[in-house]
Amino acid sequence: MSYFYITTPIYYVNDNPHIGHAYTTIACDILARFNKLQGKKVYFLSGTDEHGQKVEKAAEINNKKPQDFVDEMSENFRNLIPNLGCEINDFIRTTQNRHIEAAQSLWSKLEKNNQIYLSNYEGWYSIRDEAFYLESELIKKNNIFIAPSGAPVEWVKEESYFFKLSNWQDKLLTYYKDNPDSIKPQSRYNEVVSFIKSGLKDLSISRTTFKWGIPVPNNQKHVMYVWIDALCNYLTSLGYPNIDNDKFKNYWPGLHVVGKDILRFHSVYWPAFLMAADLQPPKKVFAHGWWTNDGQKISKSLGNVINPYDIISEFGLDQFRFFLFREVPFGNDGDFCKNSISQRINADLSNNFGNLIQRICSFINKNCNSLIENNFNLIKEDQDILTSSKNCLDKYRMHMNNQEIDKAIKKIFELLSESNIYIDKQAPWSLKKTDVSRMNVVLSVSIELIKRSTFMLSPIIPESTKKIFNLLNINFKTLSFDNIFEINSFSQKINTAKPIFPRIEVND
Repeated sequence: MSYFYITTPIYYVNDNPHIGHAYTTIACDILARFNKLQGKKVYFLSGTDEHGQKVEKAAEINNKKPQDFVDEMSENFRNLIPNLGCEINDFIRTTQNRHIEAAQSLWSKLEKNNQIYLSNYEGWYSIRDEAFYLESELIKKNNIFIAPSGAPVEWVKEESYFFKLSNWQDKLLTYYKDNPDSIKPQSRYNEVVSFIKSGLKDLSISRTTFKWGIPVPNNQKHVMYVWIDALCNYLTSLGYPNIDNDKFKNYWPGLHVVGKDILRFHSVYWPAFLMAADLQPPKKVFAHGWWTNDGQKISKSLGNVINPYDIISEFGLDQFRFFLFREVPFGNDGDFCKNSISQRINADLSNNFGNLIQRICSFINKNCNSLIENNFNLIKEDQDILTSSKNCLDKYRMHMNNQEIDKAIKKIFELLSESNIYIDKQAPWSLKKTDVSRMNVVLSVSIELIKRSTFMLSPIIPESTKKIFNLLNINFKTLSFDNIFEINSFSQKINTAKPIFPRIEVND
């Protein structure tokens, strides 16, 4: 049995979920569903990051105790997941006892391995980013330093525990040289390697200026710096510190899907922590881009934050999922525009895919008593399009295994365009008058093309593909990459065709 572990970052609970959280979660869900189609046992983790000074301040602003505040905010993220059509195996919260135990065990392991020491920290710190910055990384604006993210920074001086990150510079470079696919896309790999080569300094991993965090073992004055606490969640869910349990042995290491803003934490600090604790680094970190709104950076101050619930309500869940991954190469930044959603849905789902399903199935309903007599006495044109579908599925599988979701979708729609051309040329409506046997061949091939395309689209638009398989009277649960090319030799009843993807009116 093959195993696949995939994680979203755990989401920070100082504010409500937005399109960025939805994007990452749906990406993981698509990849999880795809790997299930490959027959793998999949474990999909999401959750919330609930400690740190930023949360402590947000709770204070809302006149709540930190625990009450995070309990309420965490539910918003948990509830979003099923509303995005996503199916997770575990939802981790960093305030849970199991996580506190795991994080303290990881700390103790690092301490035992002589990777932690106590000293004093002095430097620039951003509360919003929960990150320390070198002065060379900061931007000077109106004689004030700000972080690369635009967040304010302040000079802090306090006692701190440090992780010996500098010891891991050469080991990390060797690891990435030997594992060039462990960070994707390639531009992010280059970015991480360049950062490591510029020199790694020991990392401050505890704070004393606030209390809302996991206490450092044997020194209650300190709480763990949020990143060593938060990153440990990926181990917590698998039962750490018990690394001999089946779940940990089967699933670790996994694939982390993150936004590009937290790439460094996942590809520099996290693998160093893991190797220092005698654990394997992540199998892969995939860092995607950010979304803008009609060309503008999304921010609360501009009032242009995109609420995923609003978009789903207006356009539909599968339409939202489809647009996010059809429109923009996965890994790049993307611009969110309602007109673009409408145009993309109409062109691809309504006109191309939906029209193919509607005209073939309604033709069978009207002219064949809803029954297709599967007849595969193939001529060259039939064999060519079926071969095309096999080639498409091979390329689709390659792209999905490389997290190139947009390229995989593009291949499917190239096949659908070919399928529409095939049907136009074969014209079953004309064959009905001249050659019923040949008409049945064309209809059988057309239904087969719809089946294969729908199978490939199922991780992206799962609810719509269920409707299509119901229309075709095919049990989706019986399909896999092993049998998708098997052809039914028996008669097949087609249920009454209804539009799966209604057109959306576009306002000029």
